[in-house]
Amino acid sequence: MERLPPGQILTQRFPILTYGEEPEVSREAWRFALSGLVARPLTLTYEELLALPQVELTRDFHCVTRWSRLDVAWKGVRVRDLLERAGPKEEAVAALVRSYGGYTTNLLLEDLLREDVILAHTLFGQPLPRERGGPVRLLVPHLYAWKSAKWVREIELLDHLELGFWERLGYHWRGDPWKEERFQEGPIPAASLRFRSRKEGP
Repeated sequence: MERLPPGQILTQRFPILTYGEEPEVSREAWRFALSGLVARPLTLTYEELLALPQVELTRDFHCVTRWSRLDVAWKGVRVRDLLERAGPKEEAVAALVRSYGGYTTNLLLEDLLREDVILAHTLFGQPLPRERGGPVRLLVPHLYAWKSAKWVREIELLDHLELGFWERLGYHWRGDPWKEERFQEGPIPAASLRFRSRKEGP
């Protein structure tokens, strides 16, 4: 099976790309909220996150700047498990992810529900370092890495697609590396901005 998406270059390095200053958030101060269109809003501390069922996974990591690193080992908590606890409302179809430091990115709910989308706190067996998004980052391995928000603090479920930081600056609203969805060409399809039901899809 081909593992390198089109237009990508394989590297053994693991570059660090961050827009703006890196926020400094201690494990003691870190809080995560699952909010918006959920029946039971959820707030977690770092210790509470560690007390939940954990998953270890190894996934390839693809950056929109055209490098890919294979076999990156992570540990964390499935976002799907947290969503099950919170209970997304029927009208919830997308999410806006917020990070410490002000960064935002958008995702479809169906992408968040994949089994390998996690809140990651460990990288290669070590606590996630600050420059990699520690203490906790979102990992969405099937999309370009700008969707894997560092220093994550909140996922808000919405009934529409609200563009995040890079998406407002012209990056693709979804970011599938296998389709080379790097930049948005032309208008975003109207059906992607607001859905009447989850079943209709994008």
